[in-house]
Amino acid sequence: MTTPSTTPSPKGAHLVPIVPPTLIERVQYLLCDADGNLFPSEEPAFDASAEVTNAFLAAIGIDRRYTADELRHAATGMNFRSTALALATEAGVTDVDVEPWVVEERRAVTEHLGRTLRPHPLTLDALGALTGRLELAAVSSSALSRLAACFTATGLDELIPPARRYSAEDSLPVPTSKPDPAVYRHACADLGIAPEQGLAVEDAVAGVRSAVGAGCPTVGNLLFVLPEERAARAEALLAAGAVTVVESWQELADLVLPVLAGRPDSDDDALTGAAR
Repeated sequence: MTTPSTTPSPKGAHLVPIVPPTLIERVQYLLCDADGNLFPSEEPAFDASAEVTNAFLAAIGIDRRYTADELRHAATGMNFRSTALALATEAGVTDVDVEPWVVEERRAVTEHLGRTLRPHPLTLDALGALTGRLELAAVSSSALSRLAACFTATGLDELIPPARRYSAEDSLPVPTSKPDPAVYRHACADLGIAPEQGLAVEDAVAGVRSAVGAGCPTVGNLLFVLPEERAARAEALLAAGAVTVVESWQELADLVLPVLAGRPDSDDDALTGAAR
């Protein structure tokens, strides 16, 4: 197991990531979590999800109600099915059919995200540079329909086409959710790579545990984490098994591209447009 590694920046403002070059040299695919990682969807998603969650709780006789922020802290990295079952179980309700609510929550959140998300130019630029050396794939707990709406709204359709999107909700024989490693195992098998050839990028602890559990080296990404939560999140991501933490996709590109440029299969022209 690789020891998580960071060193203080010159000004001590944040940690500068370090990853052993031998780990990066093996990588063929960048396996990207979607929500809160490729785009800032966590907060708007929970705005819509909280309404459905509270209606679900009321329907099964539970008085507890959640604000969007409370639900975000309770459920980040999990899909709605897992969240709803966990909340019901915590309240002592074990015999409940969540499937109609899964459909409704998916509809409400997908519609809301399709209206509110926008492209993030710096992320698009960094991912474009990374495609010169690596193939990109998405590995998410979210449904494929939600991913489709988000990718179109944020301009990611060409960088990560539908054939390279994997959903713990839709791509597995039995729907599950991170931190279960099943979706990462499935993605690696479908892509035809060993887990160590897929570098996962995750913003949530559940996602890191999922990727690490499948055997994928994993980097934590703080780009869309709220500023006041970044220090604690970075510590939690490292504790969950991330090899390091970055603050943007650009920082990740700066970390991996110089190493990949030195591989025997490298092509100097592939670095055109890479971060400098």
